[in-house]
Amino acid sequence: MSTPTKAEFDGSTELAFTSSQAAVYLGVSLATVRRWSNDGHLHGYRTPGGQRRFSRDQLDGFVRSLSRDDSGSRSAR
Repeated sequence: MSTPTKAEFDGSTELAFTSSQAAVYLGVSLATVRRWSNDGHLHGYRTPGGQRRFSRDQLDGFVRSLSRDDSGSRSAR
């Protein structure tokens, strides 16, 4: 099974994105999603098995929070 592209997510009613799906949606690497989550920049939840899940609203809110920072001083690395 191939990794879906961001275009395939557009208009989707996906309720929970895996870390890999979130990475594709955000256009970043899986390691970046993990780092942002660990650092508290990207909020999601954990399944009982410990896997990260993110809603579309959480991902879109994160993107909006980055665009609100015009100074570029916020580091989400």
